[in-house]
Amino acid sequence: MTTELKLPLLRPHDDALQKCVYCPKLCRAACPVSNVTFNETHTPWGKMSAAYFMGREDVPINDDTAATAWACSGCFACREKCDHRNEVGTVLAAVRAQMQQAGAAPTAVQQLLDKLPSLARDYRDGVAALDPTRRLDAPVALVLGCSYVKQLPEESAKLVRLVSWLCDAPVRLLRGCCGLPWKHAGDREGMNRRARDLHDEARGAQQVVFADPGCARMMMVDAPAASAPTPSLLPLVDMLYAAINRVPAATMAGHRIRYHDACQLGRGLGRYEQPRALLTRLTGQAPDELLRNREHGECSGAGGLLPITMPQVSRDIADVRIREHRGAGGGMLVSACPSSVRRFRSRGELARDLASLLADACLSDERGDLD
Repeated sequence: MTTELKLPLLRPHDDALQKCVYCPKLCRAACPVSNVTFNETHTPWGKMSAAYFMGREDVPINDDTAATAWACSGCFACREKCDHRNEVGTVLAAVRAQMQQAGAAPTAVQQLLDKLPSLARDYRDGVAALDPTRRLDAPVALVLGCSYVKQLPEESAKLVRLVSWLCDAPVRLLRGCCGLPWKHAGDREGMNRRARDLHDEARGAQQVVFADPGCARMMMVDAPAASAPTPSLLPLVDMLYAAINRVPAATMAGHRIRYHDACQLGRGLGRYEQPRALLTRLTGQAPDELLRNREHGECSGAGGLLPITMPQVSRDIADVRIREHRGAGGGMLVSACPSSVRRFRSRGELARDLASLLADACLSDERGDLD
């Protein structure tokens, strides 16, 4: 058997792979996928082992071994349980890219890649409809993200008005994609091209605000332009938190709210207290919590292309969160992740988006029944 990694995209991750392979699965309970499939191959140890042994050419690259790279929502939960803080999601993103190069990506992923250019055009058209005047001189640019525009169109319109209200001026909506869907699909070239294009589109803005935490992390941490000279980049929750005193206090007093930590906002960007402070401002009391929260918060099943690669698993993960929420007394389930809101709603829970909830409170003509 060979003793070194032969697959070039995996070589930079040799240390992380070996730490996982020779670990006694101490993070296994953190993985939302293996927690519902009860499959050892789907634990972080199993996925990293498959990658390691494919990389050494000890096992063949085939449909079964390649598919393990997509049995991941990219939630970073296993990292929080790891003494070495191994970035399993980062490594599996490299594995996905390597599997794409080998022509071994799952059929559903390849079908998505074929559709992405068309979906990107639909996104541009959707953003254009929300920004007919297109103020190119506006100092603040807003990236809504395809999850908002496609899955939560009503919330998207609210967020445009909310950010304009916070800025006391019109904002410019950027029409490009951050490249995250291409990253999840394993197309690094496509990811880099989209991220660079969005970075170029933002030129002239003093500040770029990201409504979707996934887009924010992509451009602030993962994108090739992240280290280049750039406007100030921040997730929308930071802008809202900075203006917390402008949020009408206790407008939702008496409403029971439970907060679901968005993986990309919490573990991805370290924002745990800001959304809780904003919800406390709305209700006059701290929001209810799920059993595991903050850095140990649990995934909704909506990330990492899981709804496409493992749709039933994605649904099962969301159902577990919803059962816990209802078993703890229910109330309004609120998340700062648009994909999680959509996932919960698709499973029968009337979840709410954090930013649009704040828009309802801040914009008088957006107020209505908040139940």
